[in-house]
Amino acid sequence: MPVRIELLGGSSKKDLPRLRRALSGLPTYIPEKATWKLIESWVETAVLKGQRFGVMDLLIAAVAAENGLRVWSLDSDFGRMQKLGFAQLYQQQ
Repeated sequence: MPVRIELLGGSSKKDLPRLRRALSGLPTYIPEKATWKLIESWVETAVLKGQRFGVMDLLIAAVAAENGLRVWSLDSDFGRMQKLGFAQLYQQQ
């Protein structure tokens, strides 16, 4: 769900209906209480290492990690998360 919201929020008015239809075919992962506990532990680790991340990026990474998924993103924050062991990035072959 966080990825869907992130993508829809960045969409143009013209592309929104088409994007919504395309995303409706993808699986939905809902964060649970354990997800928020994981994020909190990551925040503590990150702060101790001088790093900061946005809540939505942390949520996307945590839901992916909990479900054994890799993150594909052009956002360099996910690369920093990978270095801390929070996320696994999709590497195009």
